[in-house]
Amino acid sequence: MSLELKRIHHVEFLVGNAKQAAYFYRKAFGFDQVAYRGPETGYRKRASYVLRQGDIWLVFTTPLHHDDSLNIWLTLHGDGVRDIAFEVRDAAAIHDEAVARGATSDRPPREFSDDQGTVKMAKIQTYGEVVHTFVERGGYRGFLPGFRIQEIKGEGVGLSCIDHVVGNVEDNRMDAWVRWYDEVLGMDRFVSYDDKDISTEFTALRSTVVATDDRRIKFPINEPAAGRRKSQIQEYIDHNVTAGVQHLALRTDDILGSIAALRRNGVEFLQVPAGYYDHVWQTIGEIAEDHERVRELGILVDRDETGYLLQLFTRPLQDRPTFFVEIIQRAGSESFGKGNFKALFVTIEQEQALRGNL
Repeated sequence: MSLELKRIHHVEFLVGNAKQAAYFYRKAFGFDQVAYRGPETGYRKRASYVLRQGDIWLVFTTPLHHDDSLNIWLTLHGDGVRDIAFEVRDAAAIHDEAVARGATSDRPPREFSDDQGTVKMAKIQTYGEVVHTFVERGGYRGFLPGFRIQEIKGEGVGLSCIDHVVGNVEDNRMDAWVRWYDEVLGMDRFVSYDDKDISTEFTALRSTVVATDDRRIKFPINEPAAGRRKSQIQEYIDHNVTAGVQHLALRTDDILGSIAALRRNGVEFLQVPAGYYDHVWQTIGEIAEDHERVRELGILVDRDETGYLLQLFTRPLQDRPTFFVEIIQRAGSESFGKGNFKALFVTIEQEQALRGNL
């Protein structure tokens, strides 16, 4: 039985310097800064900046004191995603049901209030040291209690929503976490890829996507597969120390405009392998976008039985080769770019070799 998860309410990053991280995402990705919580608002423990573009809400949080336990998280993992929060109708009921189904509680249900109203929240643990927060808004008018409006406009690049969130887990742990999302949150298996689908001469991985019934929330879960050299997933695990969120896929309705703007802003993307466009159009067939412009911007294209998609992946957004962002446009396709897996892996292996981690 599926728990009623309305949408991804926000994704919270734990970072070493939230002020600088917020500036980067404003300037590079065009997010608006919309709210803040910290010492100036009466919250002396941590500083958090809220950014928004379309229906994408990101929170960047930094601990302010040496004895905050979140410093241990940062030391182990570096900057990364700590919390994928869901908006729900009844936070206490969903938390209790999730725990009854086998989840570990991270924080029991609590109420938080300010002059904008009251919000109920609770947390459970998931893979690695990532948590899920259940947020019951109850008509609350702001972002969350304790946050003050702080508007700094960014120059939006056309990003509209979170298409999916990808987690990397340890070898032979993917099926266990797929079962966990099924049994605890009621998210069904949507599609699976094995090491025959996602491999090159050197490396491989396996992946299964779980999703809510309405497909508004989709979580691909990856694990490394045996290969001649170290998988990109194992490289992530080594640098993150444990399982964690590998990337956010952010949707756009105009990927040509979005990628052009992001490149102007200095965002670095993975390079499409040489020769990719020599044969891709014979496989993909007709698309609405200009072929030459797609090639100039280095965008990947794939098609399935329901339509096509265009996608491109950034390089890691911090010095550890862990978290990155995918930009995706869907034209009917509900898949994840299976036809681009090999091209993507070749490029990632080239990056791994430069880092000495292949």
